[in-house]
Amino acid sequence: MTSQSFAHLTLVFGLLGNVVSFMVFLSPLPTFYKVYKKKSAEGYQSVPYVVGLFSAMLWIYYALLKSNTMLLITINSVGCFIQTFYICFFLFYAPKKARIESLKLIGLMIVVGFGLIVGLTQILATEVNRVRIVGWICLVFSLCVFVAPLGVVRQVIKTKSVEYMPILLSVALTLNAITWFFYGLLLRDVNIAVPNVLGFTFGVLQMILYLVYKNKKPVCDEKVLSSGIETKNITTEIQKIPENKDQELMDVVKLSALMCSIHVVGAKNNNLSNVDDHLVVVEPDHMPNHMTIEVAA
Repeated sequence: MTSQSFAHLTLVFGLLGNVVSFMVFLSPLPTFYKVYKKKSAEGYQSVPYVVGLFSAMLWIYYALLKSNTMLLITINSVGCFIQTFYICFFLFYAPKKARIESLKLIGLMIVVGFGLIVGLTQILATEVNRVRIVGWICLVFSLCVFVAPLGVVRQVIKTKSVEYMPILLSVALTLNAITWFFYGLLLRDVNIAVPNVLGFTFGVLQMILYLVYKNKKPVCDEKVLSSGIETKNITTEIQKIPENKDQELMDVVKLSALMCSIHVVGAKNNNLSNVDDHLVVVEPDHMPNHMTIEVAA
């Protein structure tokens, strides 16, 4: 295969990666529409969008240090704009406490973190070493974020439910990882290719889990305990977990799948969070003295 053919293939995979990544960037729009209708972002978090903005800026910096990486610059520039819009939208509708925490996170990651990376590499590193150092930072950061889908995988296996792992999203993220892997491979850039191997692996794993558990009935653990407490009334304590918490983890999943292209995630904000055990205490009037049935659900 000639060098011209390699160049054409690189362009094709880069363009495909841009298209798929752009579509995934837009996936949180339904969530923000809900926020707009409620006029409140309470229950949501800005972490995925701040991390997404940081990663997009990091990959732009890396692409500017290299040559023939224009497609990395284009998609990450779009990513910066979209993530900034999401963050501003969140800050506008967020409660005061959440807004302050978000501003602290922005200052820590964007101003301090990214500022130190740029400043130190420009001052202390030579031109050749600068590309290598920034590339390794991108690689390590992407691999760390790619660990996030393990939470979803564990929860799916535990609950035998794929409610928060839509198959279309898993397919899109897998295709995204494939396109950017081949883009990095054709460029001979391990910093782009290697993280997407992990992204592809997690994508395939999620699709397999979906096929295995799509028709399964969700499982709920139940425990019956006894204690020596005199019974008189029926008491029920049920805590309602905000459904918005369930969107937090899926953000990070998509974020990790897009991290290397970047391809970070603005993801579909249906994240899965661990649900605390709810305690149901049953104390019937006609039960024998000194007996209480407690059911943990």
